Amino acid sequence: MKKLVLVLMIVGLFGFGCSQKAVVQSEAPMQKTAPTVVESKPIVIQQTVTQENVNEKELGELQRLKKELQAKLKDIHFNFDKAELESSAKPALNDLANILTKHQKLKVIVEGSCDERGTREYNLALGDKRANAAKQYLISAGIPSARIDTVSYGKEKPLCTESTEECWSKNRRDHFVLN
Repeated sequence: MKKLVLVLMIVGLFGFGCSQKAVVQSEAPMQKTAPTVVESKPIVIQQTVTQENVNEKELGELQRLKKELQAKLKDIHFNFDKAELESSAKPALNDLANILTKHQKLKVIVEGSCDERGTREYNLALGDKRANAAKQYLISAGIPSARIDTVSYGKEKPLCTESTEECWSKNRRDHFVLN
């Protein structure tokens, strides 16, 4: 808007600063150029604002979609001291693969976790193996590896803190975060 006012002021000063003869001689070209300058600036500004609104709208839609899809994802669980995928994990992984196939802009972070038993280092390594087992399954389902990141939390992020087998089994998991 400021640029438009500035352009109009310059055009106005140019017109008033010329002699009467110059105004008469340049009247036709000034009318041709002045509307072009005035008309092109608002269009560019309007397109920019519209483009920003579209990006904000798309961003908001993507955030809403990620939240909706994230709620549909289920953790997968592992047996004690194992990183092999159980058959019960495959439906959840297939659902995730379908989401990622349908929504090409989304990525996923696979978070591998363990129960509290074992050393910190051992559980970090086991959590990494669990996360990579899920990643390999997703790759075999056609998801590019560049869209899948892994992280191991070992025993650092438990869902349950009781020292029972039921609680430990909840902590031996892969959790999926859409990104």
